[in-house]
Amino acid sequence: MISLIWAMSEKWLIGKENKIPWHVKEDLLYYKEKTKGQTVLMGENTYDSLKGYYKTKPLPYGKIFVASLSDRLFDDAIKVSDVVSFLANNKEDLFVVGGASIYKLSLPYADKLYISIIKGDYDGDTYFPSFALDDYLLVSSNETEKVKYLVYERNK
Repeated sequence: MISLIWAMSEKWLIGKENKIPWHVKEDLLYYKEKTKGQTVLMGENTYDSLKGYYKTKPLPYGKIFVASLSDRLFDDAIKVSDVVSFLANNKEDLFVVGGASIYKLSLPYADKLYISIIKGDYDGDTYFPSFALDDYLLVSSNETEKVKYLVYERNK
């Protein structure tokens, strides 16, 4: 199963200068609960951003795949050069955790979507790619003062 998980503003904003444009602790805890120890796929910029947050601590995932077209090697991750082929042939549970380009490539393969909508207006430069939820069914919805949590599953 391929799951995408992301937080975005009500205007679909997801980033500012390769960082999250807000600090909402409850959503960070939700993200960690869902992804801790899981196999994840992320882009190189997201990897670098997370390394900036975690500094000397290891990233809290199980197996890490990093999509990259560079010659760079990753000591704690497996490099993926062809994201589409990787997703098309994936046989394990996988969380896609960003960024925008990786989400766009992953959407056609997504079985489940974990969307956190962060309430408020924020400044940034990176938006989640536009898509329709026509192929998905809302299976869970929960709202707090700061966040609306939505979970969708692909219609079979």
